Amino acid sequence: MPYKEKKVEKLFYSISEVAEMLNVPVSTVRFWENEFDVLKPRKNKKGNRLFTAGDIKNLKIIHHLVKERGMTLAGVKKQLASKWEETDYKYEISQSLKNIKGILLDLRDSI
Repeated sequence: MPYKEKKVEKLFYSISEVAEMLNVPVSTVRFWENEFDVLKPRKNKKGNRLFTAGDIKNLKIIHHLVKERGMTLAGVKKQLASKWEETDYKYEISQSLKNIKGILLDLRDSI
């Protein structure tokens, strides 16, 4: 089995990096930070937001619910308040299925 080098992950990401990951404007990330209590990015001495991997995961869940499932912000708040673990679990399953789909498509294309 060939050696695979583990991808190095940063401890903190800037708001512009997070916005690029989610393919949304920076203002949207700022707005979601103010709207949702689960988002608590750190701020450095300059006041720049520093997002951890946990913050990014929470943002991805919010993005999934708002942009992909078409929920309103009020609906997302209600969903996260009452069923956070269930929502997180369903998000993880959907991401796993997307990864499997990508692998299967790559296999199909290589045949």
